[in-house]
Amino acid sequence: MNSVRSQKGMSMLGWLAVIAVMVFFGSVAGKIFPHYIDNRTITELIQRVETDKAANIKSIPEFYDFVRKGMMVNGIRELNLEDVLALKIENNEFRAHLKYEKREPVFKNLDLVASFDKEFRVRMP
Repeated sequence: MNSVRSQKGMSMLGWLAVIAVMVFFGSVAGKIFPHYIDNRTITELIQRVETDKAANIKSIPEFYDFVRKGMMVNGIRELNLEDVLALKIENNEFRAHLKYEKREPVFKNLDLVASFDKEFRVRMP
């Protein structure tokens, strides 16, 4: 009977440990999630080159300008597009290779690293 009475739930130390773990993972998610959103936006911009008939993109500089303008509209300013996106034209289509990584410091010498590497085949409109 006495053991049932002593089992009332988690102690204050237990709750503090749970809250600390939740805060840590929330902080990690808050630092890394925006980079995934930016990558998804850039991916959509690259794929939109094929479907946006009004842009009429036929050259590599026009492709870069189209994606760069979309990045500015969406507030993605910390990436240099020429460094992260390699383009070439083969068989009347663009071959795009988006490759970069983003680092976010957690504390002292511990960083979170998100690495993005994707290839696209975009037909010319």
